[in-house]
Amino acid sequence: MVKPSQDLNSHISRDLDFSDIHYAQQLYGELNQNLHLIEQTTGVKIAVRGNTLHVSGRAHAVELAVSTLEQLSRLLAKGYPVFSQDVSFAVNILAASPQASLEDIFLDKICITARKRVISPKSVNQKRYIEAIRTSDIVFGIGPAGTGKTYLAVAMAVASLAREQVSKIILTRPAVEAGEKLGFLPGDMAQKIDPYLRPLTDAINEMIGQERAMELVERGVIEVAPLAFMRGRTLNNAFIILDEAQNTTREQMKMFLTRIGFDSHAVITGDVTQIDLPGTYKSGLIQAQRILAHIRGISFCEFDKGDVVRHRLVQEIIQAYEQHGKKEEAKRLSKRTEAEHAVLPGKARTT
Repeated sequence: MVKPSQDLNSHISRDLDFSDIHYAQQLYGELNQNLHLIEQTTGVKIAVRGNTLHVSGRAHAVELAVSTLEQLSRLLAKGYPVFSQDVSFAVNILAASPQASLEDIFLDKICITARKRVISPKSVNQKRYIEAIRTSDIVFGIGPAGTGKTYLAVAMAVASLAREQVSKIILTRPAVEAGEKLGFLPGDMAQKIDPYLRPLTDAINEMIGQERAMELVERGVIEVAPLAFMRGRTLNNAFIILDEAQNTTREQMKMFLTRIGFDSHAVITGDVTQIDLPGTYKSGLIQAQRILAHIRGISFCEFDKGDVVRHRLVQEIIQAYEQHGKKEEAKRLSKRTEAEHAVLPGKARTT
């Protein structure tokens, strides 16, 4: 570890020895691609000498790289297959939370997909989100696109169904682009709602396979429907996911939350920066975030660009929009302040 008196920008080096050359080769990756990735993301230089690595660079970067390598090697020793994507996640996690344990996060297996891929959290916030879903009846996941809010919620729903903790899964979202007036669209009901619910059906198909998903839909075990179809129902013993909740009105959000019955769990996901409601409507998600946070049994989990699990450019795109939004807000506040301090001209006197 870097000593308190040590300059974080000073140049240091560390040697890492791996007793098992097999694990070392897996850690390095094909053609040392994992090591190259760590070099690119941390700015260190890594020299390979068999099963020994020589890591050099600025002190804080070396400590980050060494911690990443040591923790990834322990994951390999426990049978976790480390891929280049995992390396990126690991660096991001430890850069933001140096005391984090990759084992606690990556080894938290939620479920296994139809293609035998293990679903587990990939960030500290994702881990907190999963724990909240396990312990709270209603969970709100709020943050930008690509942070795993919906995907992990679907994984938890599938796991709950497999363990017989619930008897059905209900996936819903507001069809705001059509104003939920689906009767004006061509085709039968399935054709009308499919484009709006495709992100949810894609996730469920990946988890359990398309054939199995279709079978469970036909049996009524899995239900995928627009939010408007929830009105007047009581949803008992179900795992319910409301996606794109930022596009619910205040009335729709209240309607949805009051549908939840006994032995049910609900996860509400949304991004308050992507509201598509008409100008006269206010987001039900924003209101819920403001007035429900104090209620026991309801948890709010927030994500940020560091939780994005899509292409690396997505993080930079989100950051660019955030910075632009802050500049626009600063301009707006500046204009308001100027207007408030402006001296209004008095009316001309008549003689």
